[in-house]
Order: sequence, then C-alpha cells, then structure tokens
Amino acid sequence: MSKKKTKYLFISGGVVSSVGKGIASASIGLLLKQRGYSVTIMKFDPYINIDPGTMNPMQHGEVYVTDDGAETDLDLGHYERFLDVSMSKNNNATAGQVYYEVIQRERSGDYLGKTVQVIPHITDEIKRRMTIFDSQFNIVIIEIGGTAGDIESQPFLEAARQICREKGEKNTLNIHLTYVPYIRSAGEVKTKPTQHSVKILMEFGLRPEILLCRTEQPLEKDVRDKIALFCNVDEQSVIDAVDVQTIYEVPIHYAKRNLDTIILKKLGMPVQSLDLATWTNFVDNIKAPKQTVRIGIVGKYVSHVDSYKSISEALIHAGAINDTLVEILWIQSENITDKNVESTLKGLDGVLVAPGFGDRGIEGKIKSIKYVRENGIPFFGICLGMQCATIEFARNKCGLKDANSTEFKKSKNNVIDIMDEQRTVVDKGGTMRLGTFPCLIDKSSKSFSAYQKEFIAERHRHRYEFNNAFKQVMEKNGLLIAGTSPNNTLVEIIEIPSHPWFVGVQFHPEYKSRAVSAHPLFIGFVGAALKHKNGIGA
Repeated sequence: MSKKKTKYLFISGGVVSSVGKGIASASIGLLLKQRGYSVTIMKFDPYINIDPGTMNPMQHGEVYVTDDGAETDLDLGHYERFLDVSMSKNNNATAGQVYYEVIQRERSGDYLGKTVQVIPHITDEIKRRMTIFDSQFNIVIIEIGGTAGDIESQPFLEAARQICREKGEKNTLNIHLTYVPYIRSAGEVKTKPTQHSVKILMEFGLRPEILLCRTEQPLEKDVRDKIALFCNVDEQSVIDAVDVQTIYEVPIHYAKRNLDTIILKKLGMPVQSLDLATWTNFVDNIKAPKQTVRIGIVGKYVSHVDSYKSISEALIHAGAINDTLVEILWIQSENITDKNVESTLKGLDGVLVAPGFGDRGIEGKIKSIKYVRENGIPFFGICLGMQCATIEFARNKCGLKDANSTEFKKSKNNVIDIMDEQRTVVDKGGTMRLGTFPCLIDKSSKSFSAYQKEFIAERHRHRYEFNNAFKQVMEKNGLLIAGTSPNNTLVEIIEIPSHPWFVGVQFHPEYKSRAVSAHPLFIGFVGAALKHKNGIGA
C-alpha cells in the first residue's frame, strides 16, 4: 500500500450512550469511501476488560470476531457491513488492553524507573494505537466509546486532543454525536443537554466542529441556529440525525444534509463525486419488499436483541436480496416445552437456532429442532445451534437417548466434545478457537449450492466440536457431513438431504454478511423460507 497523507476524524458522544455513534461512524465511512477515499474505522472502548469475550451478552451485546481472531465490540460489525471490508485486532482497543500493555512494560523495566502516569504513558499508548494506520489510509475515523464526562473516557479524549494538536487542524476533525430530546408535554425539543455535552467536551480541549443531533424529528432552522450559537459551530454543521426506518438509510440522510461534503471541505480535501446508486437500491429493497417471511430465532439471550445483532442484520441483508421483508420472532429457548413447542413454532416459515454458551435453555433448543426437522420447516443452526441439531439427531434418529455435549453433561454418548487443545485451558478469555479457518464443502450439499464453491473460509468462536467417533452412525441414519476442515478432522457443516433445508454450521457466517451482497447461507435460508411459505418443496 502506497503511503498516504492521513486525516483523522474523531467521533465522540454525549448526554446518553447508545445514541448511535457506531452507525454514524459506519455511515460517514461509507460516504467517504463512495467519494473515492480509502477509509478505516477504529473503536476505542473505555472499559477495563481486555476484550468483550468474557462479558455477558445481556449487558454488552454480541461479541464480534474478526478474521484474525480478535473478540471485539459489535460496532466493528457495523463498520464491516457498511464498508464491505474486513477489520482486524488493530481496529478495536479497550482501556484494559492499554493499561495491561503499559503495566507489562513497567514490570519489564521499559520506563527506566520513571513514575508511570496516565499522562504521558497511558495516553502515549492510546496515541500509538490510534495512529497505527498512519500513511495507510486517506482517512482514519476514530470512535471513542462512552459519553463526554465519563471518568473512563478521559484518557482517550486527552489522547485525541494531543493528536489534534500534533497533526494540526487541517488534518483532524472532531464530530460530536449528541441527543436532542423532544418533550411531548411541552411540544418542543430541548437543546440544553447538547449545550452541556459540548461544554464538557471543550473542557477537555476538544472543540467539535460538526454536531450530529439525534432526534425524533427534523430540527427547525431556529433550533439549529440556537445550537450553533451556544456550541460555537456554524449552522450548516448542526445536522439532525433523525430516526429512520432502517439504519441503512442513515448514510442517505447524511448525504442529503451534505455531511460528507462538509467534512471534506473542513479537512481541505477535494469533494469528489458520490456514488450511492447501489446502496440506495439496497435500501429501497428493505423499505418496499414484495414478500414477507416470518423467521423465529430461538436463543437464550433474546431479551437483549443486540446479543444476536449480526444475525438479525444478516437476515435483513438476505431479505433484501430475496426482495423480502424478514419478520423476526424472538423466542426464549428456556420457555419451550414438549407441550408448547408446536404452538410456539407453528406458522413460522423458518427457524434459526442461535449460538451461545452453557446449558441454560438447551433442551428448549433441542425440542425446537426436533419439531422443525419432523415438520419440514427450514432450519438454520449456528455454532451451538449446529451442536444442538447434532444432539437432537443422535437422540431421535440414531437411538442414542443420552446423547449430549460435554459442555452440558458427561455421558458415554457425548456427540459434541471439547477440542483436544482446549482440555487444559484455564483462562477463559481469548482462548477459544477464534478467527477464520478453511472448510471444504461436499458438492452434493445445499451449502455448495449456496456458496457455489468448494473451498470457503469462515470465522469461528467455540471450544466444542462434533465428535468424530459418532460420524459413521450419524451418516448411516441420514445425516450428511456437508463440510469439513481440509484435513477432514473437524466437522464444519451438517445437513439432512431429505429435508427441504436443514443446515447447521460450526462457524459464524453472520460475521461475514455484508449490507449490499449478503451471505450465501442466509440468502439460501431466506429463500427456503419463502418456498416453504408458498408451499414449494425443496
């Protein structure tokens, strides 16, 4: 890659969390990419965890895994889906990683006896990470997690201030995403939270030049003028980030507000032509589909749907390709019993059994799989979902009534067993089978029909595998081992050829689904659900 003059765009948030910094960062990145510039996006999380790998998905949402095996924040999924690129471990950093690195250096004597402090040692390490892509991209977008005023975020804001000072105002730009609430009883929006948020940010030496104001409805000019006056920005740089029908509409809205043009002019970069035709067609397919299917997602974390964020987005992508709206029914696996499984799943056009860890809700997943297998409903099992499908098939088709996974219960028929290299693992963080691994696909399988190629590579995150000791009895009773590792030691895909669409995968295909192009297996699954709805056989 030839050396480039890199510009830095910092995105911070204020008032409340979860107002959409990740979507804003991804949307800005897409617009700048479609203007012809090379772009990457980084996420800096202020929590002390080394990574989110050991965090409860009910609190943090899903863990997103990159090709190189990094367990990262779910916002990296948005970056990849919008920009259609693969991120790496260098695109996400946590306060835990930063402090751990500095402490390791201190223990090894790298600081030559100096007192180790937040400034300069912690901030220097943050700056090193923030500038790791220097000269590789035209623009590096840096999203700082948390909100202005958080104690945890302060070292990251200070590092950003120092970079802005060192690189100069023509090479750096600060964008602040804030919340402008609408008070229904008063019938008006309130700008005071934004004013206070900007004031706090300026106390750290950062002056935002563009404000993205999350709001339920477009801001009138007098409101934008007021925000501009009190926050010391020009009125055209106060941009309402209104709620839209789909997150994929956000870049189109920002383009209409000339956000990308404003950014480029402030950075002193040529405003090249913008090509959003393909993206706009994709959004139109989402907003005005010709057909609808109902797909149930059976999982144990469904009360916090961000736990399965990449899966739900992958279904949206595949729906757009099939010109279909995918209505998702979230089903708590713990609540499924023999008595209610039919009433719970009846009428669905497809069922996806989601990944996860631990034995809670497992029997509900297995009962769900048995029902869809016996009733010809399209099934898609991901990671733990594939393992549950293996257990169900062993119990009910192979006569191994005590079949189970070593993760849940040890028995003589553990058709799912822990990987050999995992048996002695003590530390839980970052020690699973992580990242991209190759797979060879059986040409007679539905998976091959979906991918249209024999060799694929997909991302993994698990400790347990299909137990090859049971491969022969499974195949004898009608299970197809549709995909394996190249050396034929690890089972990656299982199918039931006699079923309209029954596919289980050990990997996580949702991580590689992209907004415009979607993922082959999700396209196939939604297509099968459409056929089932319309009474068309496999």
